[in-house]
Amino acid sequence: MADVKKIATRDSYGNALAALGAEHDDLIVFDADLAGATKTGTFKKAFPDRHFNCGIAEGNMIAVAAGAAAMGLVPFASSFAMFAAGRAFEQVRNSIGYPHLNVKIGATHGGISVGEDGASHQCCEDFALMRSIPGMVVMSPADDVEAKAAVKAAYEYEGPVYLRFGRLAVPVFHDEASFKFEIGKGEVLQDGGDVAIIANGLLVNEAMEAGRALAEAGISARVINLCTIKPLDEELVLKAARECGRIITCEEHSVIGGLGEAVCALLSEKCPTPVRRIGVNDEFGHSGPAAALLKQFGLSADHIVEVARDFCGK
Repeated sequence: MADVKKIATRDSYGNALAALGAEHDDLIVFDADLAGATKTGTFKKAFPDRHFNCGIAEGNMIAVAAGAAAMGLVPFASSFAMFAAGRAFEQVRNSIGYPHLNVKIGATHGGISVGEDGASHQCCEDFALMRSIPGMVVMSPADDVEAKAAVKAAYEYEGPVYLRFGRLAVPVFHDEASFKFEIGKGEVLQDGGDVAIIANGLLVNEAMEAGRALAEAGISARVINLCTIKPLDEELVLKAARECGRIITCEEHSVIGGLGEAVCALLSEKCPTPVRRIGVNDEFGHSGPAAALLKQFGLSADHIVEVARDFCGK
């Protein structure tokens, strides 16, 4: 695995914006004084007249983006997840969600893997917040290829979209030449019948590693990537529940309000199925190296294997 390319999806975001900007004059970018960290600086370098620094005033940035969308432009408003989803929630709800405006929110530095920045910046509540807004699409891509495809899909989609990107470099496992992306559709990365592991973001690669380790232990695990948390790919989830009988969800987010709860809500109504949720439990993170924190909080292939073995009685 040493030769596998690793790219942080925040870099993918910046590169995708620059590529799309060359094709679409109506694409503009707003940032809250974090262009270097969110990587919108890549777009700024290519299109300085279409990049606007709103300063450390995220609520204002969202309101300005709403105004731009009302004028027919396609704005991407960017900041850390903690600020884009948390600090600016009221403006996202009232200025973008309520009028259903065509604004895209590019939120970087989501989850525990923000690392040394600590609990104040480790946003593990953004899926829950954004899922609660009517009409909001919520996505968390797993690697560079999917992240760039998600940005393109967001541009082409008419309506509000929340995209979460990571700070930590993650393995690129999709083939750009053959990969097809569609909002609201997941993908089966490994087939299996004993348990289905449903993941998004950086946990997808961990789920794939766990799937391979479980196969060696005699457990057939189906590994599913659900980039889109809302709208959920109900057909794919229900099929996995019926055919596998056990579901494990994995996300770099609180177990409250995110992918796990979305899956559980669906299954409780349409196909009651035992579920184990892997994520951040009802607690805050803390400062530390990203890799060490992910392991400590159970966001790792080893922990997925441990949960799956116990779940399957092996």
